[in-house]
Amino acid sequence: MRNTPRRRGGLPRTAGAAGALTLLLLATASVPVLPAALNRLTSVAHAIHSGAARPGWAGGAIPYSWGGGHDERPGPSLGTCEGYRGAIRPCPAARTLGLDCSGLARWVYHLAYGRDVLGPGNTDDHVRRLTRIPAAKARPGDLVFYGTVSEHRIKTHHVGVYIGQGKMINALKTGTEIRIDPLTRVKGFAGYFRHP
Repeated sequence: MRNTPRRRGGLPRTAGAAGALTLLLLATASVPVLPAALNRLTSVAHAIHSGAARPGWAGGAIPYSWGGGHDERPGPSLGTCEGYRGAIRPCPAARTLGLDCSGLARWVYHLAYGRDVLGPGNTDDHVRRLTRIPAAKARPGDLVFYGTVSEHRIKTHHVGVYIGQGKMINALKTGTEIRIDPLTRVKGFAGYFRHP
């Protein structure tokens, strides 16, 4: 029998490495494997939430801005006071570089897919470009919409990026920054939606 070198603590090196590999395999065996696109979406959403620098943003917390994120190219932009009904007066959107809820979703999807898959427009326009997913099949990276989405009527008022465990990353309202909220934070849940 050959002599196996021992590590501190008395275990042979091969036993320690094998044990570590076994633990790693056991730990990852219960983690669901998500499609690559959904993994990219949640990674991008988390990076934006944490204030990481991204193309078009030098880094730091991104404030909510009514109409922000709807320039020609996706990403933080000055907002607009047209249609603004927020509680903070006077409207700060035209002087706030940031994102609104659909601007955030558009930018996350643009960064994850490498192109502007959601395109310009608001939540109503975006939901029309997506496929509804049953709740049982919802995965992190899907978008969650609020309002009414039916065969005969689409009237939405909010969107967030679903990150699992009943939570979303979203641009909620004026006076806040990109944040994590429970799906129940906004009224009128309309469902989960996925591209394409």
